[in-house]
Amino acid sequence: MSRSADLSADALTAADPVGAAHLVLGAVLSAGDVRLRIVEVEAYGGDPAGPWPDPAAHSFPGPTARNAVMFGPAGRLYVYLSHGLHFCMNVTCAPPGTAGAVLLRAGEVLGGEEVARGRRGPKRGWRELARGPGNFGQATGITLADNGSDLFDPESPIRLGPGPAVPVASGPRVGIAHAADRRWRLWDPTSTAVSAYRRSPRAPVGPSAG
Repeated sequence: MSRSADLSADALTAADPVGAAHLVLGAVLSAGDVRLRIVEVEAYGGDPAGPWPDPAAHSFPGPTARNAVMFGPAGRLYVYLSHGLHFCMNVTCAPPGTAGAVLLRAGEVLGGEEVARGRRGPKRGWRELARGPGNFGQATGITLADNGSDLFDPESPIRLGPGPAVPVASGPRVGIAHAADRRWRLWDPTSTAVSAYRRSPRAPVGPSAG
């Protein structure tokens, strides 16, 4: 089962990326008028100097202007633009100076469905509104201006809070060429909003978890 009931900035500070993913799965994200239950996540580590080197992570080259939020503090929103089209969001973890984050891959809309549908298109089915990280970002209206937001500040327009415990399934991360076989993707197997697994054609054949 997920552990979102234990979710807090302190818990994320003490967690490794996979442990943080267990904390975030099942949690509720509020962004303005839209509320979503998080049903799919992926864990990402850091640079070779840290405890969880991860060549698939944006933080792997070390701190840069783009990825600085990944290096702490925990409980912040790391937003990036994917393929020049989609804003994707992560929840940071680990102590300051150590990179780690949890990508929010899919969610179920609990509130503000009409707002989310206005952003995603009127013909989108309910389960498609926030399925996939780019769609999740679009449904919530997140932009690069939200990068670094404190998700546990009660005054923040974007907040993260605990939700009911959910069952947990795990498997490889989606669409990455490096460390493609790490089972760092977690999801709620009872949810129909979980995205499909697609292995990158650039990923090597055989174990690549090193």
